[in-house]
Amino acid sequence: MKAFVVDTYKKKGALRLADMPDPRMGPDDVLVRIRATAINLLDSKVRDGEFKLFLPYRPPFVLGHDLAGTVLRVGANVRRFKPGDEVYGRPRDHRVGTFAELIAVDAADLALKPERLSMEEAASIPLVGLTAWQALVEVGKVKPGQKVFIQAGSGGVGTFAIQLAKHLGATVATTTSAANAELVKSLGADVVIDYRTQDFEQLLSGYDLVLNSQDAGTLAKSLNVLKPGGKLISISGPPDVAFAKSLGLNVLLRFVMRMLSRGILNKARGRGVDYSFLFMRADGRQLAEIARLIDAGAIRPVVDKVFPFAQTAEALAYVETGRTKGKVVVTLA
Repeated sequence: MKAFVVDTYKKKGALRLADMPDPRMGPDDVLVRIRATAINLLDSKVRDGEFKLFLPYRPPFVLGHDLAGTVLRVGANVRRFKPGDEVYGRPRDHRVGTFAELIAVDAADLALKPERLSMEEAASIPLVGLTAWQALVEVGKVKPGQKVFIQAGSGGVGTFAIQLAKHLGATVATTTSAANAELVKSLGADVVIDYRTQDFEQLLSGYDLVLNSQDAGTLAKSLNVLKPGGKLISISGPPDVAFAKSLGLNVLLRFVMRMLSRGILNKARGRGVDYSFLFMRADGRQLAEIARLIDAGAIRPVVDKVFPFAQTAEALAYVETGRTKGKVVVTLA
């Protein structure tokens, strides 16, 4: 099969189009012919080696975390899918590789594709949809009437999270540029802050939840918009001990993460709020719930650009500019 591979961990390193062996299947696996994939900043960070201490891949490895495609074959233990099914998913860590023509995925990581979406639209959903779901539903437990602040509302996670928070009944504030204000309003944002000219810390207060996706300075400021008992959930770090334990990391790495998160945890305790780091995990059951919301019209995909498979490297470079609206997709049609 054709695939884009990482030959060595390197910042801004090139992707190479290569002939790779077809995937090996286990009894719990589904072999999928990929019709579309999506680009995430996570792909850049994995390629750059930012996560190799706790999420190592042995080069050369295939990059890519989102897929939509057609089932070709199922393992002996698989009952939920059959050949010909149209599916979408985010393969679990250590088994990624969607910048390819084929992939073997654990059946538990897949769901039937939302019926109303094209393959390209469906491929834009899994990683950002699961991130938003796990932050707002699983960890945040957002309830009607609560106030939620979602940073970077025009980005991949932001465009999905705004819609999900509104579906859950929350009042939603977000940051974006003036050029993208109408986009985030169309997704349901009630309060739109131009991050170039306005300071959210001065404009927001009494919020129940903040979904942080920005730098350390923004993380610290986010504490000040939360009410006592509020929740600060960060998808951009720093990682905490709970995250280290969930990965089964050794004592040394747990200590490192304790030190990395000590400052923000102390500040959070001082303000009577809860801090947690979220590193999204694969979950086909949650994707099935998300598909139902999409098919009901509660959430729509936001796709900025679609690149052909041959231009996967260019698509990754475009995402790295930080100027995308929603998701960037690669099609293998």
